[in-house]
Formats: sequence, C-alpha cells, structure tokens
Amino acid sequence: MACRLIADPAANFIEAAEKEDPMNLFGKLKDAIFGKKAHAQTAPQATPSATPAAPGNAWAAAPVVEQKAVDVVDVEQSLDAMPGADNLNWRTSIVDLMKLVGIDSDFASRKELAQELGRSDYGGSAEDNIWLHKRVMKELAANGGKVPADLRD
Repeated sequence: MACRLIADPAANFIEAAEKEDPMNLFGKLKDAIFGKKAHAQTAPQATPSATPAAPGNAWAAAPVVEQKAVDVVDVEQSLDAMPGADNLNWRTSIVDLMKLVGIDSDFASRKELAQELGRSDYGGSAEDNIWLHKRVMKELAANGGKVPADLRD
C-alpha cells in the first residue's frame, strides 16, 4: 500500500494511505502471484526528529520516514508452482497468465488491465497482448518481483 504525505494547515502533515480500488486487476494479479501477505505490508513508520524544528516550518517538522526492506518474490517460481501452470503458456500469453491466476481473460478484462497500466488504445491484437504481457511483467518487477529479463523485454 503506497503512502503519501498531505499538507494540512491545521496539523502540519498527516500520513494518508492511498486506498486501492477493489476492482483493480493488476492488484488482483499481483496478490495471486505474491500472496496476500506480501501485498499487505505495513507502511513505513515515521521516526521523531531529535532536534526541534523551527516554528512555522512545516517541512522541517515533517517526520522522517524510514524505508523497510521488501521481500522479493520469485515471480517465475511462484507461477510455475501454481496448479495448471504446466498446461498454460503463461510465459508469453497474457490470456494464459490471467487464466493461471484465476482472473477472467476476456477482451474487456484485458482492456481494463491495459488501461490501468497506461494504454488507452488497447484493441486486443496480438501486438497489444504481447505489450500487455511484457508490461505486466515489468510492473511485477517494479513492485518487488524477481522477473527474468526474457519475460520483461
């Protein structure tokens, strides 16, 4: 879950978690591969500053946020271990990848996933599906997944 600091005139800064859309297809796909625990990591905790900040300086008064180590998930190993993986071509097919993790792989779902990942002109062609598969793999890698280069490029 991503966190961001929001300026609040009444109280210097407050930490707010961005709520995820329960219908987020990439989130569902990531949960299926990483597992719910990996997805539900706690937000980094703010540590109090040892030196007091100058009055009226909200930026100086903001708490320091320390990053926590994120467990790396071997995406290829996780997918290979799923039931039915040996009967599907999930390494190159977005349709088979979605089927493997239990997400509807129809055109509407693939179009929605493509839009979540920044492609508004998804048409369902072979080229679009190749792009979508590679984009999903890149996003998994960007979110803590260990994804072999041949699946990302």
